[in-house]
Amino acid sequence: MSRYLCHEHPELLVLETRVVDARPGAVVLAESPFHPGGGGQLADRGFLRWTEGEVRVTGIEDTDGRFWHRLADPVEMAGVVETVVDPDFRSMMAQLHTDTHILNALVFLHFQGALVTGAQMNEDGTARMDFDLPDADHDRLRALEPEINEVIRQDLPVRYAYVTEAEALAERGLIGGARRSRGAARASAVAGSARGRGMELRNEPGVSPPPPRLLA
Repeated sequence: MSRYLCHEHPELLVLETRVVDARPGAVVLAESPFHPGGGGQLADRGFLRWTEGEVRVTGIEDTDGRFWHRLADPVEMAGVVETVVDPDFRSMMAQLHTDTHILNALVFLHFQGALVTGAQMNEDGTARMDFDLPDADHDRLRALEPEINEVIRQDLPVRYAYVTEAEALAERGLIGGARRSRGAARASAVAGSARGRGMELRNEPGVSPPPPRLLA
């Protein structure tokens, strides 16, 4: 991606661009509206159209700063293509991303500044977050669920801002979870699992926060 369009123009879901490199089953594009994923968020889904038809985009692979769009079929493209992002999948990932920020904030507030150590968003509409909570009380964690859902129901506006690394490091609780957890005891304090240890976040029908403009 020569330009990271999904951050600058998150509403852009269809774009005509050209192939700058290709191999069977993957292409690098001059420009792309696809979110590449990362930080627990899955890459956008969608498809590419070109002179010989269309093919699904199943993922994106970052190799030395080049974003290879993985394709469902082992075709090898060239020339001009039309990129089409799946709006439903993008919306689901955006909603889950917002949900995890809500959960992160409430755990930080209720558990003495506990920091997140990992996150995972899934294709089935669930998300998992791990926190640095070696002595976690799972009943207390489950008790956050009504508060989380109430924040979602309020349909609060989502804003974004870019900050410098120095500003981010100076903001308490914004950065440091993964770094501080190295070598420390950790707990999967909030997890979508069949074992019931933790809490599963699933968007309720008709209760959808607006997609965040900054997706990573």
